Amino acid sequence: MSRWLMLLPPVLFAGLAGLFYTGMYRQNPGELQSVFVGRPAPSLPVTGLPGVLVLTDADLRMGQVTVVNFWATWCPPCRAEHPVLLEMAARGIRVAGVNIMDDDAKAVAYLADEGNPFIGVATDPNGRNRVDWGVTAPPETFIVAGDGTVLFRFVGPLVGTDYETRFVPELEKALAATP
Repeated sequence: MSRWLMLLPPVLFAGLAGLFYTGMYRQNPGELQSVFVGRPAPSLPVTGLPGVLVLTDADLRMGQVTVVNFWATWCPPCRAEHPVLLEMAARGIRVAGVNIMDDDAKAVAYLADEGNPFIGVATDPNGRNRVDWGVTAPPETFIVAGDGTVLFRFVGPLVGTDYETRFVPELEKALAATP
């Protein structure tokens, strides 16, 4: 029995070393994978902001690519990416918002002051739907195909080189594939 116990540490070490080795050489080691990529988008919350169009599940299945952005007014990176969302909307890209764990009055005031890039906004005051989508913290953004299939997940603000090298090419690819 003691002979087996002596073999256990080297076997465990070899297993962990193999796991780490394969993890280091995967395609995008820093990317958080989403179980929803290639699958239908999870349902959206049914609540919205007063005076703002409410985003619905049907909005994600209208035949056009939609960028779904999870955001909050208390989130500094969300504020940093807001001009990019406005620019996308100005270029005719469908941008949808899910406001999470936020105060409705603050969110309405923010959109009134800074501009509203969203075709509709759903609210998730308790954070339940963000969990359904696998969102860890705002901002997180998904590219959704016209049939409601999740094509890509981006964690973090839509600014900087990571945005330019990973998100923009995926969005362009999705838009080019839309008839």
